[in-house]
Amino acid sequence: MSDKSKCCKSKYTAIGGQALIEGIMMRGPEKTVMAVRLPDGTIGLEDVEFNSLTKRNKFFALPVIRGAVALVESLVHGYKALMRSAEMSGMMDLEEEEKAKKKNADEIAEESVEEESAQQPEVVKAEVEVLDGSDKKEGMLSAIIGAVAMVLGVGLAILLFFVLPTYAFNLINRLENVDITQYRALFEGGIKILIFVGYMFAVSFMKDIRRVFMYHGAEHKTIFCFEKGLDLTVENVREQKRFHPRCGTSFMIVMLIVSVLVSFLLLSFVPGVQWLAENYGLVWSLIRILLMPIICGMGYEVIRFCGKHDNIFTKIISAPGVWLQHISTKEPDDSMIEIAIASLQAVLPQKEAEVETE
Repeated sequence: MSDKSKCCKSKYTAIGGQALIEGIMMRGPEKTVMAVRLPDGTIGLEDVEFNSLTKRNKFFALPVIRGAVALVESLVHGYKALMRSAEMSGMMDLEEEEKAKKKNADEIAEESVEEESAQQPEVVKAEVEVLDGSDKKEGMLSAIIGAVAMVLGVGLAILLFFVLPTYAFNLINRLENVDITQYRALFEGGIKILIFVGYMFAVSFMKDIRRVFMYHGAEHKTIFCFEKGLDLTVENVREQKRFHPRCGTSFMIVMLIVSVLVSFLLLSFVPGVQWLAENYGLVWSLIRILLMPIICGMGYEVIRFCGKHDNIFTKIISAPGVWLQHISTKEPDDSMIEIAIASLQAVLPQKEAEVETE
């Protein structure tokens, strides 16, 4: 019998992953492993230290709370893994080479200027000394730049997803002969979804991001193959769907939809909230920011439920996220599938019973 015909009953598994730069990080029930395509063409495997709060403290494993914890942990560990994959794949080396080439070109230009302007040797020397700073100073500068970029990124996200929708709605609602007060939650939620989808669509045209999206597709296909009970071969994985209901992209869309529902309930049934939103937009934005942990937790439980059940109800809930995966996942090539298979095999428990099934 072929591998396809030997497929056993589909299973639900808590195994999940993240696409990296030329690789995939896969998280299993016992450990987390990165698989990255190295510069020499081989596959490099590296264990990732990941001791979730949900396993260290039962409180953080409670429904809803675990969702907020999972989001924060995913962002932190995901960023670290992304940087590490860049190092393993050689991308950092390429960037350093580009910097070295630029530095050499600058030094040659400076030497030329020095020969032509011998009257200003001290100025040229001072510039060369700045370029030849120690690695420690460069490391500190990189850390500062990274911190500033993170703060600016968070600030921009707050501006686009919380402040802008509120003020845009208030502006339109105050126009003469226009009263759309009852549609505030839907309007603000719609703007946030448009911004998110527009951003995903725009970055999908970037060459490096497109490759990450291809690895994202390989990750989904491989997990589907395992859940169907098929042997983990390139051929079997290639034929699987790349749209998975338990995806981080789906989680983001579900979270945005849940935020619309929460906002609607607050505006409709809590006295004074509608007036507050109309007259004090910043306060209303702050309230929604403070509600984010709850919204994240609710979205996480919805995605978890949809991942465990396959019926018309869960398909309707998962539909927006699955549709968005047409943007956030791309068809992988066989070399990417090999990476996904290696990462998944590395995190499989020794005993099949340790994999959670329905």
